[in-house]
Amino acid sequence: MFIRKIGIDLGTANTLVYLPKKGVVVNEPTVVAVSLEDNRIMAVGSKAKEMLGKAPDTIAVYRPMKEGVIADYRVTEAMLRYFIGKVMGRWRIFRPDIMVAVPAGITSTEKRAVVEATIKAGAKNAYVVKEPVLAAIGAGLPINEPAGHMIIDIGGGTSEMAVISLGGIVSCASVRVGGDKLDYAISEYVRKRHNLAIGDKTAEKIKIKIGDALPQEKESSMKVQGRDLVNGLPKIVEIKTNEITGAISEQLREIVETVKVVLRGTPPELVADIMDRGMILSGGGSLLRNLDNLIYNATGVSCRLAKEPLLCVAKGAGLALENLDIYKKSIMSKK
Repeated sequence: MFIRKIGIDLGTANTLVYLPKKGVVVNEPTVVAVSLEDNRIMAVGSKAKEMLGKAPDTIAVYRPMKEGVIADYRVTEAMLRYFIGKVMGRWRIFRPDIMVAVPAGITSTEKRAVVEATIKAGAKNAYVVKEPVLAAIGAGLPINEPAGHMIIDIGGGTSEMAVISLGGIVSCASVRVGGDKLDYAISEYVRKRHNLAIGDKTAEKIKIKIGDALPQEKESSMKVQGRDLVNGLPKIVEIKTNEITGAISEQLREIVETVKVVLRGTPPELVADIMDRGMILSGGGSLLRNLDNLIYNATGVSCRLAKEPLLCVAKGAGLALENLDIYKKSIMSKK
């Protein structure tokens, strides 16, 4: 296959691969299953996620990305090779140029690890670009204009906020709070309040089904199964929306405070542009109900969800690769 360019959103929770003219062709969990007996990678992506919480002691199932950066270099490289191979097929004539999204707060060492892992996984050139820039491109914002655009990208491990003008970041901040921390807060609440042990997948289901950023007069409820911490037996409890709102309030407050930090560090002319245009939400975490209203209530600036928020960063990587001349100011490094 004659694939020359690939855009990758290497997320803590999900990895998305974008091909120019084809769109997002891979959207799988960033999960790897490793056999501890012979240190062999058994499964990657969706197949590995199915094993979470269900594998025997001889198989370790985990996420090689932690809070947006590489936690396990060898496994990340193998995972990248798997995803690149999946889109390119067995017969490769060319090594592709690959653009990878990284958190805005990444260190030079962390950035180098991403570049090296991508090259070893099969890239000819590896470009590394900050997530907020790619999210803004993928959301359709004209970032090269002399005007302020603010993007809030809430992923699995990090939340990235940036004000972009003339193709560059004017003010930005990154907080290591995302969908994973929300899930953890929910499972901890259920453990303390209901004496019930639940897994990560169950916590995520609760967040998606009844989670809300603001308290509701008319609450939804959900029956949750888990293990009773008192007698160790299976148990079912009913949980309501406002319980979850309270459980995740501290994490949401961190995100909102970081948005305020970025706005305070933005020049007045660009703040006026943001007031006119509003802020854009992207990333899987932005799908939490009423998150846009929570941010609006706290800042007084309107906030709206991007089209296909889950795909914004991956789409942005693909579009930036297709139009390298236009977006070259925004690209951080190449190897």
